[in-house]
Amino acid sequence: MSITIKNTEDITKMRIAGKLASEVLDYITEFVKPGISTDEIDKLCHEFMVKEQGTIPAPLNYAPPGHSPYPKSVCTSINNQICHGIPSPKILKKGDIVNIDVTVIKDGYHGDTSRMFYAGEPSIQAKRLCDITYECMWLGIYQVKPGNTLGDIGYAIQTHAESNGYSVVREFCGHGIGKVFHEEPQVLHYGNKGFGEELVEGMIFTIEPMINAGKKDIKMLPDGWTVVTKDRSLSAQWEHTILVTKKSFEVLTVSKGTPLEPHLFKS
Repeated sequence: MSITIKNTEDITKMRIAGKLASEVLDYITEFVKPGISTDEIDKLCHEFMVKEQGTIPAPLNYAPPGHSPYPKSVCTSINNQICHGIPSPKILKKGDIVNIDVTVIKDGYHGDTSRMFYAGEPSIQAKRLCDITYECMWLGIYQVKPGNTLGDIGYAIQTHAESNGYSVVREFCGHGIGKVFHEEPQVLHYGNKGFGEELVEGMIFTIEPMINAGKKDIKMLPDGWTVVTKDRSLSAQWEHTILVTKKSFEVLTVSKGTPLEPHLFKS
């Protein structure tokens, strides 16, 4: 499958879808606290998407080859869960960290983004992992401009994660997105400078590093979706959808409540 270069109409609609996805995360923020279940988080997000936004939750009944249909509207991955955690009656406890991953469809276009949340005050170690993962995502984003390569993105993420004593999950990656939920290219979160597909204006893809506090090895749970760290160490993930512009990049998944860029990298 070849990479789809987006035209002006595509980009306009992707901006709308991206903002709407981000606004779901703005909405759910106040509810993420000890005592709420991930089922309740899913229900609140679903109602907001369908009734308030008029969007379609892309994960609901999503069934790529070899998978049973995903049963919920968002993914909620807690503590040692890396990605694709299925919302359940499980109650968030004080100190839990949770990634909420939202993808909406609006007018046929997908907006895809995720953030880390804390249920109460996290441990110093958990907060550091979330902060470094956020920095990893942004270091990857800063590599996005015409003429650079996908390998430049992966190298920046991997270098920062590993220099801080963390590991990068290999089996899951960012992806092209538009009218199709997952399309080319695959955006690896590790790699070498100058390798891989060259970035060109009009490409849209996600950058969504999954960073483990322990080793990079993963395990799939029997539900066929939830991925966890094999050594049970904590894992964190952040995600934005990115447009390659004429000279640089544009983050499409931005809303009023979007966390700011890390101060560490501001000039």
